[in-house]
Amino acid sequence: MAELDRKDSHLALCLEQEVEYPGSSGFAGLRFDHDALPEIDREAVSTGVELLGKRLAAPIVIGAMTGGTPRAAELNRRLARAAAACGVGMALGSQRKMLQDPGTRASFAVREAAPGLPLLFGNLGAVQLNYGVGAPEVRRLVTEVGCDAFLFHLNPLQEAIQPEGDTRFASLLARLREVAPAAGVPVLLKEVGSGISRTTAAKIRELPVAGVETSGVGGTSWSRIESLRTADPVQRSTGELFARWGVPTVESIRACREELPGRVIIASGGIRNGIEAAKALALGADAVALALPLLRAAERSVEDAVLALRRVIEELRTAMFVTGCRAVADLRSRPLLRARDFTAEG
Repeated sequence: MAELDRKDSHLALCLEQEVEYPGSSGFAGLRFDHDALPEIDREAVSTGVELLGKRLAAPIVIGAMTGGTPRAAELNRRLARAAAACGVGMALGSQRKMLQDPGTRASFAVREAAPGLPLLFGNLGAVQLNYGVGAPEVRRLVTEVGCDAFLFHLNPLQEAIQPEGDTRFASLLARLREVAPAAGVPVLLKEVGSGISRTTAAKIRELPVAGVETSGVGGTSWSRIESLRTADPVQRSTGELFARWGVPTVESIRACREELPGRVIIASGGIRNGIEAAKALALGADAVALALPLLRAAERSVEDAVLALRRVIEELRTAMFVTGCRAVADLRSRPLLRARDFTAEG
């Protein structure tokens, strides 16, 4: 299947099918200690943060999703406008198509549609470093769309299930050690839905990268998406089985924070509201990323994407108020208790 067809098939499946992990990210099992005497005024609560040297109105990034086709281009423009309107960051989907077809640059050049976007992440599969991509190509991806930071995504499970997957993952640590410092912007590594484990985080600790995005189990399952695309019954059943594979988001955040002190941790993987965002920040994340719910909102309109972001920010602000937090950093000192009797996410 051609790359163009693959991108649009991914979009169609995310927008039309049930592609989320059939389980929990771990947030439902945790709760804050509600403070009925917070000793602050709500107006004093600020969700603003600095992330990778950029000032954001809230510690939120629109997660990496798409690019490379006309449909993807329109969705990226809508998402970028929503991010700019709300003062949050945005990550591009894989820019591999830009290397294969420079004519697709416009679908990734979202700053032209949203010049006020405060933080933009570029994105490429790390495995492409084993398929001929080097530092010059990465720098070109950065400069041609004006990225402030760059994500190398780690997706061995997705590639294993994908009909046309690239699975040469040997010696990637050495390639990342070589290429990351030459990117020209801070580099982060991210999973795509199976989570960064303690084992992986310990390997990343030795790399010259700014941090990670957890992309834990609990949100969109790319194993499930790829299983829906393949005609091979064995690949399909394998993809369905491995839809439950990986590290839940809560566990991934904790492992990454412990193994990567001082590095940036962006929490993602099934975060669907501001309470879950607050919990992720309390666990040690510097920011959170959301993808699927914002993609579905942007499919309707820019206004719906803005509304979805505003809701998450308002929910986060309220969670901070009722735990007595004036600033996002205060959440780290608020304990999370085991909520054994809670069955719904929140």
